[in-house]
Amino acid sequence: MKPTQVFYHPGTVTREERAALLKQAGATVWFTGLSGSGKSTLAVALEQVLIQRGHAAYVLDGDNVRLGLNAGPKVLMEARGYAEDRAKRFGLGFSAADREENIRRIGEVAKLFADAGLFALTSFISPYRADRDAARKAHQGNKGGAIPFVEVYVNTPIECCEQRDPKGLYKQAREAVAAGKGMGFTGVDDPYEPPAAPELTFDAGKQSVEEGVALVLNYLQDKGLVRG
Repeated sequence: MKPTQVFYHPGTVTREERAALLKQAGATVWFTGLSGSGKSTLAVALEQVLIQRGHAAYVLDGDNVRLGLNAGPKVLMEARGYAEDRAKRFGLGFSAADREENIRRIGEVAKLFADAGLFALTSFISPYRADRDAARKAHQGNKGGAIPFVEVYVNTPIECCEQRDPKGLYKQAREAVAAGKGMGFTGVDDPYEPPAAPELTFDAGKQSVEEGVALVLNYLQDKGLVRG
């Protein structure tokens, strides 16, 4: 089948009908920031509050997605039984190219969730500005109508992230750099490009999780994305 033989097939249910059913307009809330900045903690807390208030929401977490949809070669071999050559072909690692594809895929998945009327809460380092902008553009150009894309920059200082270091990754990265090996770890020996104009900014070093949840909720309410 040639690419020219693939066409968009519109449905008959409108986004307005879904919004009336769910009492909310679907949207993607994209949490971005350094490892250990508090992205997942904030996303999970927001999900809980939205559900408690009767709103459909789902967290798409970076680690969880890399155990399934965007699994790396090792996971594909050990958990899925892929042959090594096939695992390397389809698995995603942490090179710049693989990170780009990781974010492209999750941007498309989030768009589908949001188009269905849910709040897709994505928690990814997503270090490159161009990749996040591409995800935003995909939402804006959605065939069924533009989908709200709310970028939340979790701007927690790296010193605070390193003090937390829940996975011990900063320690590993610093040791690797000191040994002259490098690890390609965001914030240490790989860049993080902050959002140029995020809708919201949160600093877990100064603000509580409760304040972060209120920040996002108030924004969703002000924009009319949460109803009733």
